[in-house]
Order: sequence, then C-alpha cells, then structure tokens
Amino acid sequence: MKDSLKIGLALGSGSARGWAHIGVINALEKAGIKADIVVGTSIGSLVGAAYLSNKLPDLQQRLLQLTKLETAGFFKIGFPFNGVVNKDKLHDFLSCYVADDSMLIESLSARYASVATDLHSGQEVWNTQGKLLEAVWSSISLPGLFPAIKHHNRWLIDGGLVNPVPVSVCRALGADIVIAVNLNGDILGKHLHQNPPVPKNDQSASLLGNRLSEFITNYTGNFFGEERPAKEYVPDMFAAIAASVNITQDRITRSRMAGDPPDVLLQPRISHIGLLEFYRAAEAIQSGEKCVEKNLAEIQFCLGQRQ
Repeated sequence: MKDSLKIGLALGSGSARGWAHIGVINALEKAGIKADIVVGTSIGSLVGAAYLSNKLPDLQQRLLQLTKLETAGFFKIGFPFNGVVNKDKLHDFLSCYVADDSMLIESLSARYASVATDLHSGQEVWNTQGKLLEAVWSSISLPGLFPAIKHHNRWLIDGGLVNPVPVSVCRALGADIVIAVNLNGDILGKHLHQNPPVPKNDQSASLLGNRLSEFITNYTGNFFGEERPAKEYVPDMFAAIAASVNITQDRITRSRMAGDPPDVLLQPRISHIGLLEFYRAAEAIQSGEKCVEKNLAEIQFCLGQRQ
C-alpha cells in the first residue's frame, strides 16, 4: 500500500443497525486497514467518534450486555412532546462509552466529521471542529425521537435526511480511497413485518409507548370506518415512522451514490434488526465482521495490497 494513500471510512445511518459499524471497524483493523478519515452520519457518527476516541472496545462490551428492558429505559413519553429520548440518561451513556464532554475533534488521531441537517434551510452541515459529543448529538437527532440540537448557532437534526452514507464528505476531506458502509441496502420490502405478540407482563412493552401507538392506530381505523380481518397486520405509529425513515434514506442513498460512488461498498445484511432494537448488538456486530471478510479481497485490491 502506498504511504501517501489516504483511506476514508464513510459510516452510514441506520439507527440500531449501526452497531454493524463496530464489526466492520474490528474486521478492518484485524486486516491491518486503518482509516485516515472517518465520516459518520447519525449512528455512524457515534461509532466513528468512539473509534477515534479509543473507546470502541468499551462501547462494544457495554452493548453486548444491553438488555431489551435497559433499552426501553432510554426512552420516555411525556408532555410537552419534544422527543422521546431520555437525554440525561443518553448523555451519561455517550460520555462514558463514546467520548468525554471536553474532547475536541481537532485532538483526534484522524480527521473526523459528522453530518447533520440544518432544520431551517435543509442544508447539509459538516461538523469538523469543536466538541466531539456535540457533533455526535447534532447528527443523531432523528425527528420524532430527539429534539433539534443547537450547535454553532444553528438548529440541527439527523444527517440521514440529506446524506445517509457520507462518501462525498470523505472525498472532500482528502480521501483517495473510500470504504462506505450502507446499513439500508437490503431494507426495502422487509421493514414492515408482523412481530410476535408481546406478553402483557413484559415491562419492555412500554418501549416508545407501544400502548399509545396501539391506541392511535385503533382510533384512526375506527374513525375512517375500516373493517379489517382479525389476523391482518396493522403497522403501529412507530412502525410507520421507521418505514418512512428507511424509505427516505434508501432513496437518498441511491441518488447520492449514483453520482459519487465509493471505491468499496459494504452492505451488511441486517434488515431483520428493527430501527430501535439497540439490544441486538451481537447480531449486528457479527454481520459487520462477516461483510468485511466477504469483501476483503476487493478491499485489498483497491488499496493496492493484492494484484
């Protein structure tokens, strides 16, 4: 591999499926491939920050212990309705397992950027300096789950709305070779499925207000006078939100990468993991590792390591 060759790693959005990024990074490191530029959108910005702040092993260990009930504890329903994430609890988690509050992007061992969206103009925003955790917060603020975040005098929301797989940012920051990770490549057609019934005594059933979703779904169905077969699957409110996010990001990703394709595209097969199923880290990490192993020859060829 040429000494001057700069490798960029574009980590895409995908919420809970983003733990696959950990497996991708682990497998690349095992193969002796280290990124000079790391750019993340949404969950990709979080994993990328943990990677460059040397907290990825701690994050992985904690995620492998995360239970369904603990995941539910990161969310709450309340009024006024300005997001359902428990910000204090999530902040404690991020500061412990992603980066310290005081850490600056400029102090990292490699170039880093997170991608966010300006709430007012809709413009794509690249966070390349300042406090690392603030850059992560602005990139993961998915509408409906997080309130908008004020960062550098702008109200910012999730970067997946404008650039779900930030290949273009890697190139702009000087990457010669871009390895991109798309978490939504196999999602369409599989994002709505009938889940098994949740036991009434399962405390995690309150995750994101399933009862509220059921009420809204039933109310709207009755309002419009719909009659459904008893066993017909009816998407609840959050299933509809998740599907909408998946569809939007898939379409934007296809459009962006058609004009600026990466040198290597990794697409872990993780459509079976739901948008908020953060407790399924083991499956996601394993899928990320397998995806790199499957495409390692192509990666090495692009890097000049193999004829």
